Amino acid sequence: MSKKSNGISKPALALTRRSVVLGASAAGASLTLGKLGGAAWAQQLKPVHISEAIHLGMYVSIYAAKHGGFFKKHGLDASISSAGGIALAVPVVLSGKAQFAVTGAGMAVNANNEGAKLINVAKIVGGVAMWAVAKPGTKVANIGDFKGKTIATLRFPSSTIQTPTFAMKERGGFDPESSGVKFLQLPPGAQAQAVLDGRADFATMFEWDVSIAKAQFKLEPVFAFADIIGPLSWTTAMCTKGTIDKDPQFVQAFCDALAEAQQALWADRELFVKASIVEFPKVEEPIIRAAAENFFGKSTAIPRDPTISKQEWDTDMAFEMAGGSIKSTRPYEEMVDNSFAQKAVAKLKKA
Repeated sequence: MSKKSNGISKPALALTRRSVVLGASAAGASLTLGKLGGAAWAQQLKPVHISEAIHLGMYVSIYAAKHGGFFKKHGLDASISSAGGIALAVPVVLSGKAQFAVTGAGMAVNANNEGAKLINVAKIVGGVAMWAVAKPGTKVANIGDFKGKTIATLRFPSSTIQTPTFAMKERGGFDPESSGVKFLQLPPGAQAQAVLDGRADFATMFEWDVSIAKAQFKLEPVFAFADIIGPLSWTTAMCTKGTIDKDPQFVQAFCDALAEAQQALWADRELFVKASIVEFPKVEEPIIRAAAENFFGKSTAIPRDPTISKQEWDTDMAFEMAGGSIKSTRPYEEMVDNSFAQKAVAKLKKA
């Protein structure tokens, strides 16, 4: 289990060849700073505040960067706080209370449509990490099987509504409303009960909820939306253009840490487990391990690197337009600066 000392989390990671190499690099940086003494070390680290939309397991890239020591290795003292919704993280950045927002890429589009200048610099979630769960024995052969059904979701503009809406419109070729699909919008934690008591036929869920629904309510994941949607820049890290112009090295350090964390997550799944245990102490370890199987084996949610391709951006714009979270799109060339993530990946390959 993880231990905390002086507020700094120190997860015990299983050792693989790559994690040893990455860990040694981080440790070397820590030791170098440590020789300067605690006060001097603190002066060397630049604070970075990250405003995440919601506290979710699929945002593990930033948790691993923090608890795996990668932010510190690159000179950053990271703090992460939840804004409470996908539309709420951006205002925290625009107010100057955070430097980066981690939320749906479309939220940057909405902000820029209102006159802001936000730029997406890194991919945090690279695929639709969402499943439909139902009572055991429920069969779903294709997306058309949702016609005429009631789906328990979180409240709009949650991706639990956007995802099935996009899948039905763009992959299934039918409109949910005219096909009798009803979305039962509920507060967090209420979706599984709605399926159990018959108010809904399905519930669309993120992890940890999928694994919790299976362990505690005996519901089964019956449909993976990633199977028909494919890769996209579902969640990104974004900052203002002013931050990039003022301190590009700061943005580079942020992306360097993310790139190393994502590489380490794929090299050693224990990093996912230990970072998640620290961030979600109320979630039992077996649930986290079950979720890891879904994240790494059954979706493209956890990126192998933070770069954002034009195809991923365009797919996400179509996804968010269909889901109703944005009213118009903005071009990749305007909204994405991929140079920081590309440099971070190049450094890792060179190393």
